[in-house]
Amino acid sequence: MARTDEGTTTLGYEQARDELIEVVRRLEAGGTSLEDSLALWERGEELAKVCRRWLEGARARLDASLSDESAEAEQGGGGAEAR
Repeated sequence: MARTDEGTTTLGYEQARDELIEVVRRLEAGGTSLEDSLALWERGEELAKVCRRWLEGARARLDASLSDESAEAEQGGGGAEAR
C-alpha cells in the first residue's frame, strides 16, 4: 500500500486495525491530557483511513473477480474451474 496523505508509513490492514484498536482503548480509558487525546484522535482517524482504503481495495478485487467469473459463465467458459 502506498503512503497516505498524512505521511503514514506503509501499513498492512491488520497492523492499522490493531493500532486503531489500541488508540480507541486508550481514548476510552481516559486519563490522558487534552493534547494527548487530540493526538490519539488524529492518529485514529489516520488509521481508519488506511483500513478503509484496504477494505475498498479488497472489495474492488472481489467485485472484479466475480464480474470476470460471471462473464466467463455467460460465454460458457465454465467459471472458476476453467482457470
